[in-house]
Amino acid sequence: MKRLTKAVAAGIAALALAGSAQAYEAFKGPLGLLHKAPGTFDGYTLVAPQQANTTYLMDMDGNVVNEWKSDYGCFYAELMPNGNLIRHSSLPGVRPSFGGQAGLFEEFDWNGKKVWEYKCYIPDEEVSHHTFEVMPNGNLLILVWKKYSYEDALAKGLKPDAPGRYLFREGLKDGKQVIEGIWPDVVREIEHGTGRVVWEWAVWDHIGTGPDQIDINKFVPRIRHAWAGPDWTHFNGVAYNPATNEIAITSRNLAEVYVIDYGSDKGIKYRWGNPANYGKGAAPAGYADDGDQKLFGPHAPDWTAEGTISIMDNGHTRPSGNYTRAVELDPKKNAVVWQWKASDVRTWDWNFYSQTQSGAQKLPNGNWLITATNTGGHTIEVMPDKRIVWEFINPMGKGDKVYAASNAYGDMAPQLAVHKALRYAKDDPRFKGRDMSVKHPLMPEGTPNWLKLLDGNNVPPRFNPDKK
Repeated sequence: MKRLTKAVAAGIAALALAGSAQAYEAFKGPLGLLHKAPGTFDGYTLVAPQQANTTYLMDMDGNVVNEWKSDYGCFYAELMPNGNLIRHSSLPGVRPSFGGQAGLFEEFDWNGKKVWEYKCYIPDEEVSHHTFEVMPNGNLLILVWKKYSYEDALAKGLKPDAPGRYLFREGLKDGKQVIEGIWPDVVREIEHGTGRVVWEWAVWDHIGTGPDQIDINKFVPRIRHAWAGPDWTHFNGVAYNPATNEIAITSRNLAEVYVIDYGSDKGIKYRWGNPANYGKGAAPAGYADDGDQKLFGPHAPDWTAEGTISIMDNGHTRPSGNYTRAVELDPKKNAVVWQWKASDVRTWDWNFYSQTQSGAQKLPNGNWLITATNTGGHTIEVMPDKRIVWEFINPMGKGDKVYAASNAYGDMAPQLAVHKALRYAKDDPRFKGRDMSVKHPLMPEGTPNWLKLLDGNNVPPRFNPDKK
């Protein structure tokens, strides 16, 4: 999305960067902090690179103010109310590998000492995956895949002969593994410090054809076989709203966001994104025809202060075009009240396209922090009028190696992936009494100052006034 002037390109030719007319994603481009303008929400940004062992907290200038080291990669991380770090660490060899599997929760204090861990992995039975929510009481709201047999699924009404379903009595061979049975999701609250199960809501208990249920014979047939078969629901994000005692969940494979009551065993109270799943709308009918479906592979729901829900609509398999957008959904209006996609600035939709993962956070000043996982943890801060005021691409890869430049769409992208960056206010109570001074620059010594080069060398305007 960032374009380079000839003056900048000349100064960094040794890194084979693009010239003035090209978007940086098309070539080997700069990493780290790329853009900072007036209007940002001042604070600290938590970044958890998925293939690195280090999670870092940085200031608005891309300097590290704290970091935590683990023995594992990290799918996602949050700060506890006391300032400790909770990370969902990726255990090696976890199966099934549907994408998002992790299996271990680790807590580190501010000084980096591990103070607690909880393993949620029983081979061939269940495994925790994707994101989690730190609740106000310190407990964790997590997502778990739980296995049921093929015969169990038949007893629930499964019609295994549906075209593209890929659920077989003998299991499904997916690469080197054979996945047996079906693995629907469980939303589970675990007690902090003990791992005791406090409450859970299981898809398996809410299978049916009503609007408050999930139909075992509904699936999105355009995605790869494991996701249409054993990994049927593929929940990937969970968020708790203490004001309403409600939980929001996204299902990638059913292309919906759900709202359920916390602490209850009732069914779905609100859903949005794919009404064909419960007989209230038309499914996509072919090229450029989205039908009544609104979400395509969504991720990372979050509640805003206004009671709306932020969602990353990845756009994978969208008939009208594969573009990613951040949306703000108002359940009371049953409508999107704000959205952002790449064509809201002077660039192409696919320049911020992320087939999987990614997330959006609405900030207290109304800005949005948006992360595109598949383009190397590309994170931007967007104002309500669509102007981009801050831009960052994660430079930390496997083995905690920090890179100066990379092709964001090339083979480096998975190494640099970040599920969702989080911004915390400067006056957040978590930081009270902490040393928030700069510990070290994130970028390697000798790296060009990309912020100065890009923002100081006649970079074209990023806001397209024709796109409101």
